[in-house]
Amino acid sequence: MADALVRFGYADTPLGQLHYAEAGSGGTPVICLHQTPRSHDEFSELMPLVGPHHRMIAMDMYGFGQSAKPEGPQTIEQYAAGALHLADALGLERFAVMGHHTGAVVAVEVAAAGRERVAAVILSSPAYTGPEFRAAQADGPGGVDDAEVDEEGGHLVTWWDQRRPHYPTGRSDLLNRFVRDALAPGVDPLEGHLACARYVMEDRIGLVSAPVLILGADADPFAFPHVEVMRTQLVGARSIEIAVIEGGMIPMTEQLPEAVAAAVVPFLDRFAVS
Repeated sequence: MADALVRFGYADTPLGQLHYAEAGSGGTPVICLHQTPRSHDEFSELMPLVGPHHRMIAMDMYGFGQSAKPEGPQTIEQYAAGALHLADALGLERFAVMGHHTGAVVAVEVAAAGRERVAAVILSSPAYTGPEFRAAQADGPGGVDDAEVDEEGGHLVTWWDQRRPHYPTGRSDLLNRFVRDALAPGVDPLEGHLACARYVMEDRIGLVSAPVLILGADADPFAFPHVEVMRTQLVGARSIEIAVIEGGMIPMTEQLPEAVAAAVVPFLDRFAVS
């Protein structure tokens, strides 16, 4: 088995330097894409569990964390280009992609744009960003990560209070990590949500041809209702599996990493890159 020691690095790409963490060196390489406004840290608990089986590469997506930042309004296509450029920089001809929340939307675009290279797709708490979603989200994400910055720091409390009902009780450590990533230089916590609201998924999701695993967090009121519609829209996928993670909330990869790993590892085993 490959080791699960987590290592960190920067990759030089046409977009600038992209920051990433990785664990393991064998099995299928998996590029992991986080939610807004997080970073590679969202996969910290999962990497030691999956790394002994498959090489996990958790990146700070283009525009987030310690990675380069684009100018102007951001798009899902930009984020996906960052993932593909990272794959190029790391010499990955074939790889799997895993995304959580915003990262799952990006994973759809990565799998559509790079379908000759993507061997498997894991969509964790995805949202179907079709016409109804875009209309509802055009002015913002509906109560999370939306606060005007003020000199007394009130926006920090607002961000915290907006997220707290959707996080496990007694896990202020997870909220602390969210706030830290929201404060990364150049990051606007709202922008990733707006990028999802700009993405015309119905034009792209049918191009996904790789096998897909959808992870549904049944205590996530934002994403869980989208599980079935995602399944119906993945018309070109080689196969579709659904795993429901009981008690999963918005920070599911951090909250329940053992349950997530128990679904992810055997899926990747079945579609391993030779």
